[in-house]
Amino acid sequence: MTRVAAIDCGTNSIRLLVADIDPAAGTVVDLDRRMTIVRLGQGVDRTGRLAPEALERTFAACREYAAVIKELGAEKVRFVATSASRDAENRDDFVRGVLEILGVEPEVISGDQEAEFSFTGATRELAGTDEYLVVDIGGGSTEFVVGTEHVLAARSVDIGCVRLTERHVRTDPPSESEVAAVRADIRAALGLAERTVPIREARTLVGLAGSVTTVAAIALGLEEYDSAAIHRSRIPYDQVAEVTARLLAMTHDERAAIPVMHAGRVDVIVSGALVLREIMEHIGAAEVVVSEHDILDGIAWSCTSAE
Repeated sequence: MTRVAAIDCGTNSIRLLVADIDPAAGTVVDLDRRMTIVRLGQGVDRTGRLAPEALERTFAACREYAAVIKELGAEKVRFVATSASRDAENRDDFVRGVLEILGVEPEVISGDQEAEFSFTGATRELAGTDEYLVVDIGGGSTEFVVGTEHVLAARSVDIGCVRLTERHVRTDPPSESEVAAVRADIRAALGLAERTVPIREARTLVGLAGSVTTVAAIALGLEEYDSAAIHRSRIPYDQVAEVTARLLAMTHDERAAIPVMHAGRVDVIVSGALVLREIMEHIGAAEVVVSEHDILDGIAWSCTSAE
């Protein structure tokens, strides 16, 4: 049994998982799992740099996480950074700050590595030998991964919910032309993904991350966010389309009033829902299996084999 701490720092949120993992038995016991919206990718698509205020929000969360890791006594810590920090000219400022606070250097991973971790985290507990298409809709990018027990093909494309919102959405609710622009970007990215990943061939679509789990929570009619109810739920395409249509018609305040809506997702959930709906339409998926286990869990498992 190894006590590990995994940190996933994405474009919109930073998350921590401290867990006891037994590789021989294939078991993981969560001790602490938390998420903070820091919007590290604020403005990166436009400026190419991490904003000072975004860095400070992220470092504040790192200080909180450092205290949790120390209290729980994790033996191994791994910090993985994804889309926003890959794209930023000043990512060295980010790396230095994290190293000072947590004592570990953040690994600014490639899209392919991100896909591998997401696939492992999402499918390790799923029974059967289906070929899975795992779709991880993040803030800056979306990962497409096809595999069975191991990854067969993967591709990361720049259609995250934050990136698309910052790029195209100016009105509230978004105008028809803005929605059309978001959809056009998604469809172009799907074409890119399909060049290297057979996204139409997998039997089971597995959806990850906050946009997917939020759409699922709304579709399930939950009065409060319930990870146990959401995890491994199956949401039909018709419900995904209906929830997306509702979100498209809502104002910011109306979206904020949805009981399961995290405050940090209110302004980007429309783009995230559109990504999910467009993917399902494109591949003809009848349903999406929703997983609360994702890249964070994959990072945690990797701690048991990392040198």
